[in-house]
Amino acid sequence: MGENARVAADYKGDYQELVDEISELLGAPATLENRDFELLAFGTYDSDDELDASALDPVRTRSILTRRSTAGVRTWFEGFGITRATGPVRIPPSPEAGVYRGRICLPVRHRGVVVGYVWLLENEPGPTDAQLDAAMRVAGRIGALLADEAEAGAGLSRELRAVLTAEGGWQRDMAVAELRTALGPRADGPHTLICVAPWPSPDPDDAPSARSVPHAAALCTIPWGAAAQSLAVLVRLRSTAVGAPALAAAGRVLEEAEGAWGALGVRGGTEAATTEGSPAPSGSGTGTRSDSGTGARGGSDKGAGGASGKRTRAAVPRGAGAAVAAAVAAGVAGASRYTGGPGTAGFGGPAAGIGDPRVGLAELGAVWQEARAAAQAALAERRLGPVAQWRGIGPYRLLTALPPESAQDPAAGPLLSPAHRELARTAEVYLDCAGQAGRTASELGIHRQTLYYRLNRVEQLTGLDLDDGEDRLLLHMALKRARL
Repeated sequence: MGENARVAADYKGDYQELVDEISELLGAPATLENRDFELLAFGTYDSDDELDASALDPVRTRSILTRRSTAGVRTWFEGFGITRATGPVRIPPSPEAGVYRGRICLPVRHRGVVVGYVWLLENEPGPTDAQLDAAMRVAGRIGALLADEAEAGAGLSRELRAVLTAEGGWQRDMAVAELRTALGPRADGPHTLICVAPWPSPDPDDAPSARSVPHAAALCTIPWGAAAQSLAVLVRLRSTAVGAPALAAAGRVLEEAEGAWGALGVRGGTEAATTEGSPAPSGSGTGTRSDSGTGARGGSDKGAGGASGKRTRAAVPRGAGAAVAAAVAAGVAGASRYTGGPGTAGFGGPAAGIGDPRVGLAELGAVWQEARAAAQAALAERRLGPVAQWRGIGPYRLLTALPPESAQDPAAGPLLSPAHRELARTAEVYLDCAGQAGRTASELGIHRQTLYYRLNRVEQLTGLDLDDGEDRLLLHMALKRARL
């Protein structure tokens, strides 16, 4: 497994050296992107003259600043045949598309497959054929390096999946040892795991590269329930006390998940995720039954008691993942509890859970269970998401540990029927508010007398006494369990 020990960050210097070599050969700054149009390296603007503003067209600027391009940009450039080309491709300027300067694309190939692209801005008089031939030879070396990195990443994915799916005991110990060897010295540092669910595809080619996810060491798909999938992301941390890297990684992967669900025509954000069909790359890409009444409840208040052959991804909506990433970038406290998450009608969109960090890899199995539990909680109760940390999911830390087949408590059964959905919500909000009638009525937007009537109905249906602490605890847990 020693060949896997060279992780993504170790390739960065090699890519930069080769891009600088091409820039020097052609006398113009070059940029390198992988086949998904994710920026890997770029040459600096080296001139004593004043910077030419035309070199900073919107497409180039966005690529450098965000380190990736939109699906519309990808579609537009691929329309010039770059995925099939074996030599340089000249692309004319298109100001209306945000491409102010013509481009020269050098396809980066390995064993006949396009694995990336080197881009240069057209200049007069432009490079000679001999210069371009020399640059293509360097592009071939880049292709071998990209293929080597892809193979190493695939190896890390296999090792991570083996750890997270292994049974306990010696099987997991062996899997952890293999992953430790594959990661090299970095394996001994602090790590955590992110679980993003549901993930739209089990195909590894549909997952983002670890390089494109901030602080990610490896990622893989893991079954979620009987037929669905989740994405596991192993995140390197500077310290077990600093959670910002995990939040940033979770926000980035949520963007990918929302975009992928959008490509399948599923709403998964505060806006619909749509597939770009325009050739112009500079665009953004991008009744319930109420058991209410006016009867008074006896007594007073109840007391205070997250290659060319590949499918093109859709544009990523500015949804939950983008909002979390933006909040983290701005240093907003409590970004993990951002409430502007996916839509509430039908499929609410994916969520991400983050396990508690550990030093080393020995407890990755436990961290994964925490991350899964946090994702489950965020899916069950959207106020916890779209990114939930295990330490912040409250009673779901216990409820998610129950076997999936465990029976619901019979006392809550009648309340959970569709006919009494409003009563169940009323009871849950009341218990969330620690039995404070004033807060509950305000939260639900109803009169106190209506609240008292509904609580009487809850007691009648369940046979529980909401003045009794143990009965309240039983009902509260049963209602939370029903969300899972």
